[in-house]
Amino acid sequence: MTTVRVDENKQPAEPRSAEEHSAEEQSSARRSAPRSPGFAQRVGLLLVIAALVVLFGSMRGAFFDQQLVVFPLLRDIATITVVGLAQLAVLSIGHMNLAVGRMAAFSAMFMGLAYQNWHLPLYVGLVIGLAAGAAIGALTGWIITATGVNSFVVTLAMDFALLGLVSLVYSQFATMAAFTAKPAGMAELRDYSLADICVGQVCGSPAVPQLMLFTLAAMGLVGYLYSRTRLGRELLVVGSNITAANLSGIPAGRRVVTAHALSGTLAGLAGFMLAVTSGSFTAGIGSEFMIPSFLGPVLGGTLLTGGVVSVIGTFLGTSLVQVIRQGLTTLGVGLENLNIYLGVILLLALSTERIRTAVSTRRTVSSS
Repeated sequence: MTTVRVDENKQPAEPRSAEEHSAEEQSSARRSAPRSPGFAQRVGLLLVIAALVVLFGSMRGAFFDQQLVVFPLLRDIATITVVGLAQLAVLSIGHMNLAVGRMAAFSAMFMGLAYQNWHLPLYVGLVIGLAAGAAIGALTGWIITATGVNSFVVTLAMDFALLGLVSLVYSQFATMAAFTAKPAGMAELRDYSLADICVGQVCGSPAVPQLMLFTLAAMGLVGYLYSRTRLGRELLVVGSNITAANLSGIPAGRRVVTAHALSGTLAGLAGFMLAVTSGSFTAGIGSEFMIPSFLGPVLGGTLLTGGVVSVIGTFLGTSLVQVIRQGLTTLGVGLENLNIYLGVILLLALSTERIRTAVSTRRTVSSS
């Protein structure tokens, strides 16, 4: 039998006001509130990435070489993360963009024309390319809204249309199927690291490329859009339930156009970053973007059905895939095997959403 002792000398506590009681309840709720599943998933990704870095580094010391491995690895992560954000923009409304790579090529085509034929500065050409990406993305969204055809079908058709258009333009205006003009600052943007940016005596890391600044800016803007603005919340509502969005007064059609325009803009930025990395603007830019564009967001917690996005998760998911790719390459694994491994990762990533839904449904049934 358990004995409960009562201290008779203890003075009774003074009554608390309603405000103090409410504040204590809110504080207790914050302390007892569980972490969101997305937070746990991001922590898990970070731990897996750290473990893989240690594993690959212990197996092959060259994996830690700043100039030959780390710098190009982070440069690839920077570019593919932006591609992932381009896919995230349409996943937020429950759509997908199978033309994300061609939109990158379409934007890069305008940049190449701006540099080689119009002799414009680096960042003026970038703005023109981003505008072209936004326009083709908005056109895609408008077609989906006007026709009611599934985004899978429309973006697949757009992919084929842009493939023909981009190839035609390059054959007419470019020699050797590429715009090779390099405006001032392009070579530096490719090769310079944060070590070349100094504030007084303090400089950045030589392992981090300056292209990563574009990625951080894109992540900040997209994250702010979805977490702090009404537009971002409306996009997520459209992705969660378009019928409810219409009934609540949200212009769902315009939000679809907005999401696809944002996707095209980010695809254009990724095309620019890849062109800077390769040193020229070619018709093949973005041809390998489609699978990575899904891997990063889905591994990071963005739902294919819409309504939930994770910008940081996209960065971590992309980092995981690229670390695996670079690690296996360093160990001498061939390209064919690499593609097999990436295909398995994509299959697992696409399965996680179904698994989370099944577990959530089972818990709900058990608790009811």
